[in-house]
Amino acid sequence: MSGHDIQIFIHILISCVLAAFTVLMHAVGFHVLLRALIKSHALTKSGFWPVTRYVVALSCWLLLIHLAEIMVWGLSYFWMGCLPDVTTACYFSGVTYTTLGYGDLVLPESWRVLGPMEALTGILMCGLSTGLFFAIVNVWIVNWVKRENPPDSQRPAPSHE
Repeated sequence: MSGHDIQIFIHILISCVLAAFTVLMHAVGFHVLLRALIKSHALTKSGFWPVTRYVVALSCWLLLIHLAEIMVWGLSYFWMGCLPDVTTACYFSGVTYTTLGYGDLVLPESWRVLGPMEALTGILMCGLSTGLFFAIVNVWIVNWVKRENPPDSQRPAPSHE
């Protein structure tokens, strides 16, 4: 193995560690979110305004999780000397994590393997968030429909007047 091959292997290893840490952050964020929803009995809510408040809160929490993950990648780029300052590194990370990919910034050639790895990780984390968001909103919709359309045994008998 040449020195270049070892360097690429190390960079791939670094990207795998960052990806694993990102997934761990996401799992912790989900855990905190689900515990809060369960503790507050939020999953039993129904109706427009109660559900809307929780949808906004859920969206904000998921965005915060993603922003924290973007910051970890960005700070890592800066710390490893890939980009000149924290702002630039976090901007690059956000564009890469979301797969927006403006292309106005690129990593130094020896570090470029990190970009695709961050993009793949970002896609997976966005997919996980979408799945959780859908599952929770689905619970609220089911609650709402049940409240609006109770089973026949709970409906008042029709009057024959």
